[in-house]
Amino acid sequence: MAHKLFIGGLSFSTSSDRLREVFAQAGGVESATVVTDRDTGRSRGFGFVEMATAEEADAAVKKFNGQEIDGRQLKVELAKPQGSGGGRSGGGFRGGSRGGRW
Repeated sequence: MAHKLFIGGLSFSTSSDRLREVFAQAGGVESATVVTDRDTGRSRGFGFVEMATAEEADAAVKKFNGQEIDGRQLKVELAKPQGSGGGRSGGGFRGGSRGGRW
């Protein structure tokens, strides 16, 4: 099972291939993805790397957290499982006529 890392503080010029190349120094990289804006295709400044083992993931955090890559200081930590983050929940629109003004 791969162990996912959150990588923050990426330079907007850092590619997924560059991310893979850098993190390969800490062990086996299963995948490396720079998150991009779906409308513009531009990097959003963060990404995810999946390391092959927990030991390699820990080594990558120790090696790269706080290090400068492509002119930016990285924040590297174990990714939180999906669904446990501080993301938005629910929608902002409620349809129907439950005492609304309109």
